[in-house]
Amino acid sequence: MAATKVLLDTGPLVGFVNGTDQHHRWSARVWNSLYEPLWTCEAVLSEAIFLLESSGVSIDPLLEMFERGLVKIDFAVSDHQPDVWELLRKYDDRPMSLADACLVRMAELSHRCQVFTTDKDFLVYRRKGRGVIPLLAPF
Repeated sequence: MAATKVLLDTGPLVGFVNGTDQHHRWSARVWNSLYEPLWTCEAVLSEAIFLLESSGVSIDPLLEMFERGLVKIDFAVSDHQPDVWELLRKYDDRPMSLADACLVRMAELSHRCQVFTTDKDFLVYRRKGRGVIPLLAPF
């Protein structure tokens, strides 16, 4: 049986690194039960860096996770631009972030996956064909 690919969103990434984040304990518990690597996109990394730096938290542990291969970037917006733009337009009432659009597209490309998130918008987002996206979430 094929392994489930875990697609990492910003919330659990920031929660894991930032010990004062509201989702830190949950993120750490779930993270420690997973097998590496986790997969993400550059937009998630960008959001995480911004949020950590805005909170005065060092980004070194975050960068080390990527350097050690615990988290890997597995998506280029330029390779999927029409699909990502379509998602951004479809969910403009939320509004959908670029990171969320990339993760939804990654979920469309990987049939056996879960999105590791703290974002309730993923309860609304759908894969092409109206398929529910499996989640690892605190709700």
